[in-house]
Amino acid sequence: MELNRIENIIEKYFQGETTIAEEKELKAYFSSPDVAQHLEQYKPMFGYFSQVKEQKSTQEIPLQSKKRNVAWLSIAASVVVLLGIGTFMYVSEKNAPPVVAQSELGTYDNPEEALAATQKALAMLSNNVNVGIESVQYIQEYEQSKNKIFKQ
Repeated sequence: MELNRIENIIEKYFQGETTIAEEKELKAYFSSPDVAQHLEQYKPMFGYFSQVKEQKSTQEIPLQSKKRNVAWLSIAASVVVLLGIGTFMYVSEKNAPPVVAQSELGTYDNPEEALAATQKALAMLSNNVNVGIESVQYIQEYEQSKNKIFKQ
């Protein structure tokens, strides 16, 4: 009866379905001197498991802290951000238009000159708005095509 039970537990063991208690029973059985002849092949395997369980490692494993790496990474990121802001400020100051006195802005003595300047500014604005409207039409076409493909 015990031999049938051990054989059933071995089958379950190789299927990965044993409990811890059943595995302990197998180890105890194969540690004993009275192992069945046809099960002798499993004795070294279970003997190895109990032998390895008793081994202790004396080698020290050095643990490295990741805090130091994170600290350096945050410092490097801060330096990159500061350099980016500094470069942006330098370039924007260099390319900034010269400062014009308040009295020189938009003052015309001649009404015809003022009308011509206003028409020129409005024409430029109209051209830019028309370009923007053309871009929006592409978006509307995309939306219509998308709605045809993915019917909501």
